[in-house]
Amino acid sequence: MAGMGKRMRPHTLTTPKPLIKVAGKSIVHWLIKDIADVCGEPIQEIGFVVGRFGDAVESELIDIAKSVGAEGKIFYQDVAEGTGHAILCARECLKGDVIVAFADTLFRTHFNLDKTKDGVIWVHKVENPSSFGVVKYNQDNIITDFVEKPTEFVSDLAIIGIYYFKSGETLESELQYLIDNNLKEKGEYQLTNAMENMKSKGMQFVPGAVDEWLDCGNYAATVYTNQRVLVNKSSDFAGVGSRFDESVTIIEPCFIGDGVSLKNCQIGPFVSIGNKTVLENCKISNSIIQESGSIQNFRCHDSMIGNSVVINGTHTESQVYSLGDFSSDRKSTRLNSSHTVISYAVFCLKKK
Repeated sequence: MAGMGKRMRPHTLTTPKPLIKVAGKSIVHWLIKDIADVCGEPIQEIGFVVGRFGDAVESELIDIAKSVGAEGKIFYQDVAEGTGHAILCARECLKGDVIVAFADTLFRTHFNLDKTKDGVIWVHKVENPSSFGVVKYNQDNIITDFVEKPTEFVSDLAIIGIYYFKSGETLESELQYLIDNNLKEKGEYQLTNAMENMKSKGMQFVPGAVDEWLDCGNYAATVYTNQRVLVNKSSDFAGVGSRFDESVTIIEPCFIGDGVSLKNCQIGPFVSIGNKTVLENCKISNSIIQESGSIQNFRCHDSMIGNSVVINGTHTESQVYSLGDFSSDRKSTRLNSSHTVISYAVFCLKKK
């Protein structure tokens, strides 16, 4: 999770992408919970490969690891040299059974991890396989090929970025081999090259199919992911409307955090509102509103509103917004009769 999350800007200018919250928890928190469910046994430690995100972020990650009973460890990838290099930054964790996950994807599945195989690669059937790395497998369900963004159809099973390795030591050795011999693809050390070497030495990988694959690569995809998490775990969010008076209508499923104040609002369906946010005279659907905001007279749908946002609008029609942390639409000094400066603390409002 050491990337800069450029496709998610402005939401990643102050918050690392895996720590953006959907349905009340960060993306990486939901991912770790899902992986823990698949493992079916305790996770001993979790290594987070990060950029220099600061003490507060690192403390949050350690707490996420503790939430599933694991010890959290922080490792840094200061230079982006590919997925293989990133994993090797956490080499001290590459012992015994290891799961590797890229922290911008969530999934839903019912399969149990098969630890009798050398490795499992999580896959999902897609309509446009030319945009993904895909796998081919034989009649014995053993993966025979890894193909990156095929120009001709070879398979529609896309690799979603979650892998199990029975031997972390072997994975470490193969990744180190790439670096020692400067074996790069497109200028980077790739995990798939290490897996090809492992496969050529007789190791067997099998596909692990998921029922649903949720991408968090951009704000629109993240809003959709928020919707699906609320639907898939609807029992966790039932009854949130009982906390508010008759001026508030909640159309479930919704997540509403602690310390949220609502007055004269219609919220939902598929809305997440973060802790300590105040909304008055608002109509919100299928959107994420993060923490500590103050929003009045506002309507939106299919939107993502960051932390500590201040809006006092006059909107009568619902629109789509992508609005970053600390944004504000409060007017400041009037320059002359025809020009008004609109002050945005960090980011500008984007409408579609």
